[in-house]
Amino acid sequence: MIKEQIQELSAKIFDDVVATRRHLHANPELSFHEIQTSAYVARKLEELGLEYHKMADTGLVALIQGEKPSDASNVVALRADMDALPILEANEVSYKSQNPGVMHACGHDAHTSSLLGTARILTELKSQFAGTVKLIFQPAEEKLPGGASLMIKEGVLENPKPAAVLGQHVMPLIDAGKVGFRAGKYMASTDELYVTVKGKGGHGAQPQQNIDPVIITAHILTALQQVVSRFADPKSPSVLSFGKVIANGATNVIPNEVYLEGTFRTMDEKWREEAHKRMKKMAEGIAESMGGSCDFNIMRGYPFLINEEKLTNATRTHAEDYLGKENVLDLDIWMAAEDFAYYSQAADSCFYRLGTRNEARGITSSVHTPTFDVEEDAFKVSTGLMAYLAVKQLGN
Repeated sequence: MIKEQIQELSAKIFDDVVATRRHLHANPELSFHEIQTSAYVARKLEELGLEYHKMADTGLVALIQGEKPSDASNVVALRADMDALPILEANEVSYKSQNPGVMHACGHDAHTSSLLGTARILTELKSQFAGTVKLIFQPAEEKLPGGASLMIKEGVLENPKPAAVLGQHVMPLIDAGKVGFRAGKYMASTDELYVTVKGKGGHGAQPQQNIDPVIITAHILTALQQVVSRFADPKSPSVLSFGKVIANGATNVIPNEVYLEGTFRTMDEKWREEAHKRMKKMAEGIAESMGGSCDFNIMRGYPFLINEEKLTNATRTHAEDYLGKENVLDLDIWMAAEDFAYYSQAADSCFYRLGTRNEARGITSSVHTPTFDVEEDAFKVSTGLMAYLAVKQLGN
């Protein structure tokens, strides 16, 4: 059976996948600058005899054609992202980042090495399945406008057009050896908020002569929470958070302006548009009513991520067959964002989680932290599972 063949090959290539992951982890590159990473992936594809073409500058796309008879429309796409984050790694490991201030702190090294392993498995077994597997190695998941949006604009979901797109992402909350699924809405849209509140600064002992932007900002911050608490449908999650407030005055100096940065996230595109208008109108109105002004700028980010229910339920069933039901978990909604959402808005998609936690070894840190790492036993699951999900999606 093909499942047993995949499992055997997954075990056989495990050490090589770990070595690939460690190489990538030690040589991270930031979004839109994955030059050496892309070249490395290209060499690996060439070693497998796979032709590829570039998209979005550093992105790569390759096809694996099953040798059994199949309709030309029988296509599944598998996606991995390749970029790292601007974080100084704190781990003292042999594969620690050699590029100070840049780190694979979100597991994209794991995603890329896993998909290369999956490609190796499927290439060796192409006589055993029908259909076409499209491999997508994507740049710049971490930075707007997102590599996924650029690759889609350049036609990654065409010629051939996949009937489904699958992606996996590390999850340090789940033990290695397990995976998680959620059908329907899963991850939030994300927008970046950049706000400047302007007034008239002066001496703190003479507030009557000033227009205090700090006080105006305090009113704006408090009032904006009503956008979520009083205007959003309680059944549709929304988050509004400001993590940066700069009022560069002093104990006795009122500044001329206050600068804020924040994020707005939700899972409803219609409400997202309405919330944008409400936030802007409310902030500007409050500032004006208090004698100041407000520049409220919204940088539109990724849409919300939705896992097509029929596809996701079928994929989960295949994962249970491959790993055992006890190793397949239910996921809750997650208000973080992912540019895989662009694929999910354009095609039937399933984005699932790969457990990478090992408390016994202290591998528990969250993504986007200087101590993030993955339990490499997860690669005993990641490569084979994705290969199995692909061939099952193709009807084998």
